[in-house]
Amino acid sequence: MQDLIAVGSRAPDFTLPDQNNQRVNLSTLTDERRTLLVFFPLAFTGNCEGELGLIRDRLPEFDNDSLTTVAISVGPPPTHKVWSSAQGFLFPILSDFWPHGAVAQQYGVFSERHGYSLRGTVLVDRDRSVLFSDAAEAGAPRDDSVWERALAAVQV
Repeated sequence: MQDLIAVGSRAPDFTLPDQNNQRVNLSTLTDERRTLLVFFPLAFTGNCEGELGLIRDRLPEFDNDSLTTVAISVGPPPTHKVWSSAQGFLFPILSDFWPHGAVAQQYGVFSERHGYSLRGTVLVDRDRSVLFSDAAEAGAPRDDSVWERALAAVQV
């Protein structure tokens, strides 16, 4: 894993397909609102399902006039489509499939050893500056306080 992207640095732009195979571009998202990037290892796993379920269940906090949220994993769009439909995830789940984990690498949350991203949480301002960044160790769940700290950074 490289170093986690630092608060105050410029977030690398990217375009990735979502679960509906629609192209999603970070700079387009940040034109309108701050954007929370939620990197997760793999679909159909307990911790990932629970974490994204929290976003689903508290969606007005994560998708509103000042903030939008996207989840990012190395899984392919068809897998994300089936999983998001089954779980009722209404927010974009982006595929960092190919080049494998390239966006996660740019943000410093890709585990070469495991071949997937860590549980990274990055808040990007409208000017694409990083307002908040955090990552859990490989195999570790995201600390519950991460959500509150990330959402608090939206208010800054």
